[in-house]
Amino acid sequence: MKGAWNDIKEWFYETALVFRREFGMVLRDAGVMLFFFALPLLYPIVYAAIYNPEVTRDMPVAVVDNCRTAESREFVRHADATQAMKICGYASDMAQARRWWEEKKCYAVLEIPKDYSEKIGRGEQGVIQFYSDVSLLLRYRTFLESLTELQMATDTQLREQKLNSLGVASAGEGSSVQTQAYFLGDPQQGFASFILPGIVVLILQQSMILGVTMLCGTANDRRRRNKGTDPLAIVASPSATVIGKTLCYITLYMPLTIYILHYIPFWFNFPHIGNIWDYFLFMLPLLIGSALLGQTLQFMVSERESAFIVVVFTSVAFLFLSGLTWPRYAMQPLWKWLGDIIPATWGVEGFIRINNNGAPLALESTPYHWLWWLCIAYFVTAYLVTRHKTRHG
Repeated sequence: MKGAWNDIKEWFYETALVFRREFGMVLRDAGVMLFFFALPLLYPIVYAAIYNPEVTRDMPVAVVDNCRTAESREFVRHADATQAMKICGYASDMAQARRWWEEKKCYAVLEIPKDYSEKIGRGEQGVIQFYSDVSLLLRYRTFLESLTELQMATDTQLREQKLNSLGVASAGEGSSVQTQAYFLGDPQQGFASFILPGIVVLILQQSMILGVTMLCGTANDRRRRNKGTDPLAIVASPSATVIGKTLCYITLYMPLTIYILHYIPFWFNFPHIGNIWDYFLFMLPLLIGSALLGQTLQFMVSERESAFIVVVFTSVAFLFLSGLTWPRYAMQPLWKWLGDIIPATWGVEGFIRINNNGAPLALESTPYHWLWWLCIAYFVTAYLVTRHKTRHG
């Protein structure tokens, strides 16, 4: 019994030595400091500044009015009054409108056919052509929303005029059925409010993986320079080494997590209605899993510079697999499975629901449990990689 107790004390002592050694290695390495601190501190601000303002408004639109009637001019006035469009001028024909488009004087063309007034006067459907630049999907989406609202308003107005001409009193102003939209989680319908909450979670994971793999590559460089031994290494069991390093990284990242997840949304007025303790507790297994994943990937890092290859290779893949750019339910089973084994995938899903939609932690049990299972799995893989590295150098 006494021998077992001594073994436990020795294990804790080794863990503390690894923790202190790793802490010093981080603070003495300018490159690791850059990725552990500068990247999480600056990237959210840069992204938020780029996507601010979040929505596109008053985009220039050219008009080709082949009808030239009171009805067509009224439609153009209503289009100019929408949030998305600002009529930059009347083009004589489509050729002139195309030249304006190529010169970036406009991003869309509204073409009204010659028989527009004649058709709506006969009660037929009037067709108006709208040509939009889709090089920026955010611009196209705003155009589409405004055109849909304009179409519904114009249709309601025409129906009321027809009823009045027949001597039938309308039941009330507006359409018979009125709809109201409530955009949960992104009330401004802004691009930054949509993507930034997920991006910051990916930044936490990727910056940690980059720093951890860089430390591993630096240790390999020292080992090569000293004939297979690392003079700064601590003689410790693989489990003490893995846990000591993980505790060091989590300690360093907790203040950064508070800054990224709490203060960045507050400063830039992004959605942040969730309980602060719920998403802090939710982020804990994400940080642990990211630290263990970084230690698992050390087998791919033979030298310091190899860390950049690992992160460049994984960053784009992790972004797409997270579900930010394409819904995960629409992915093929293979890609969905690959996304399941990445901590940031579940971190993005759970954090957005807690932070943007105000869901309590109890309702996010599925991603929360997945994160803890990944922690266990990556602890095993990190242990095996560390043990192999300790035995074979």
